[in-house]
Amino acid sequence: MNHPKQLEQFQYDDQIVKNFIFATVFWGLASLLAGVYIAFELAYWKLNMETAWLTFGRLRPLHTNAAIFAFVGNAMFAGIYYSTQRLCKASLYAPLLARMHFWLWQLIIALGGLSLLLGFTDGKEYAELTWPFDIAIAVSWVIFSVNTLGTVFIRREKHIFVAIWFYIATLITVALLHIVNAIVIPVGWLESYPVYAGVQDAVVQWWYGHNAVAFFLTTPFLGLMYYFIPKAANRPVYSYRLSIIHFWSLIFIYIWAGPHHLLYSAIPEWAQTLGMVFSIALWAPSWGGMINGLMTLRGAWDRVRKEPVLKFMATAVTFYGMATFEGPLLSIKSVNYLAHFTDWIVGHVHSGTIGWNYMLICGILYYLVPRLYKQDLFSQRLANIHFWTATIGLLLYIVSMWSAGITQGLMWQAINEQGSLTYPNFVETVLRIIPMYWIRAFGGVLVLVGFILMIYNLLKTINAAPAAVTENFQAENQRHQADHQGDSAHRKLEGMPAVFAALSLIAVLVGSIISIVPMLTTDRFTVSDIVKPYTPLELAGRDIYVSEGCYTCHSQMVRPSPSEVLRYGEHSRAEESVYDRPFQWGSRRIGPDLARVGGKYNHIWHYKHMEDPRSVISQSIMPSYPWLITEKTDLASLRRKLQVLKKMGHPYTEEEIEYAQELALEQAQDIANELNQSGISSEVVDKKIVALIAYLQKLGTDIEDIVNKEQHKDLTYD
Repeated sequence: MNHPKQLEQFQYDDQIVKNFIFATVFWGLASLLAGVYIAFELAYWKLNMETAWLTFGRLRPLHTNAAIFAFVGNAMFAGIYYSTQRLCKASLYAPLLARMHFWLWQLIIALGGLSLLLGFTDGKEYAELTWPFDIAIAVSWVIFSVNTLGTVFIRREKHIFVAIWFYIATLITVALLHIVNAIVIPVGWLESYPVYAGVQDAVVQWWYGHNAVAFFLTTPFLGLMYYFIPKAANRPVYSYRLSIIHFWSLIFIYIWAGPHHLLYSAIPEWAQTLGMVFSIALWAPSWGGMINGLMTLRGAWDRVRKEPVLKFMATAVTFYGMATFEGPLLSIKSVNYLAHFTDWIVGHVHSGTIGWNYMLICGILYYLVPRLYKQDLFSQRLANIHFWTATIGLLLYIVSMWSAGITQGLMWQAINEQGSLTYPNFVETVLRIIPMYWIRAFGGVLVLVGFILMIYNLLKTINAAPAAVTENFQAENQRHQADHQGDSAHRKLEGMPAVFAALSLIAVLVGSIISIVPMLTTDRFTVSDIVKPYTPLELAGRDIYVSEGCYTCHSQMVRPSPSEVLRYGEHSRAEESVYDRPFQWGSRRIGPDLARVGGKYNHIWHYKHMEDPRSVISQSIMPSYPWLITEKTDLASLRRKLQVLKKMGHPYTEEEIEYAQELALEQAQDIANELNQSGISSEVVDKKIVALIAYLQKLGTDIEDIVNKEQHKDLTYD
């Protein structure tokens, strides 16, 4: 006997979606402005303006955090809140939680950005925000996860759609990545030291860094792709089976690939090989997703040529395919050796963030705003102009950075017939790529102009919209229907979101445990009987170095190759970093590597170099740092810092801790005395410049003892 369907009434909470859309547009503009400005700083160094908070070293982390967590993050939240409600045929589990999530996230972005400008940073790529913000991020993410998963559990649909699979993996994995990487011991209100050091810190950081790209910039947007492209094209997903293969293979393989950021570094060879192999394996699932997205548009190509929404979405999926081809390519050791530390990597990153995230976000915004406000888009023509402006700007950006990166890599490696470097002066490579920096900057301007056109278009659409009317929806509650006859195993799994989430967690834990735990459970990288820990003054100088963002331009990792050894000296060893919290191996060389800079120049050279780089290297594009000469070093905190580091294994004596400030002043006086002989006032003794000089003069000074120890081992073995 057939019973009539019992329909339940409900409403969608679209106000929270609108809030996140406004935040997306606001922070998107801010992040693009910052990106364009720092691009011009590289092309024309005077734009640094000798102002601390306008230097490249401080603005660059601000740009990356604003782009990832503010722009992309808010867009992700808007898309997930919108699509999850409709896929589940249910209103949000807890509207109050959604509003708490919204305001807490905006507060984190605003205050976190301010802290970066003021020089408070953890000094780790994509994880620069300090410990109070890490806690707030965790709380915000828990609120978001509870609300999203709660909505899934009260759904009226029997099964969870493919988009929700990717949302679940995102919720679980981002929490895991953030918590593990953010474990620190505070030494002040906005300062801390990570529990990991050197090799361990590098491995954990790039397990986090690579997978932040994977599970914050990729998996949630694949979920949005699976929802919005079928909706915009009015076509079903091309292949359900391919979506299953895409999802499970992607989340399982992606988590292993972090070590490809550390090829030719001091991490063990097995870890490097593991990262390379799994990175290459990522080609298959990534392109499976691209094919599924593009083939969903089959039969709608005429509309793609005409409709801006579909243009943006099709282009986004195309760039996703390009970026996920290039990523594994760059993970091949021979290619990586050419590209790593160069601007090729910058081009690769932006082909993903602009080509994939920016383009998809713009397509989603052009789709959502007219529907949320019940008003046709103000101007299709402006949207098309935006598309072509952004696309041309992106191509200029990518091609210029490819050219710059390959030029850098080849010039760094060039050795002449006499066995010496063809281009011994690092600045030669910098000058050669300045024209590419200008092209990149103007490409960024085009992307920014397109975004401004979109803002105008959307605001005009909203302003013309009729008064909001609350809509009621109705649907049959199918969640508890038990008829699974004929369903595949995976189809049945889609009716059990808790089990689905547990299996997703297992998939990402396997690679995480195998690639990270061996590093964390060995004492090989945590003790050294040869490397000397930083003196109190050197430690203070190191903290200043990190605070100023010097790691954004300089690496401290000499790779084991003839050209690197000729240019910098002995290749880097794991032992050298055992007391580095955070590690400073770097990811880019706008300036030369500093791993062996200790003792290479005298104190006055470093002083002049920081005061005015052009006074010692006439064609340098490095900013000046005059405030380091006038601002005092925080010596009062040294005792507390040494106490914390001693607990983490640094071999400081009780006497060194007790008299940390006095020892720092004593070493500072020696440096100040030498500077005084060159006409520098003795008043600099307690200034940041002296502490920074102490740190720079320490770098690489233990390598001779390490090499002697290695040679002694070899002789003993023979």
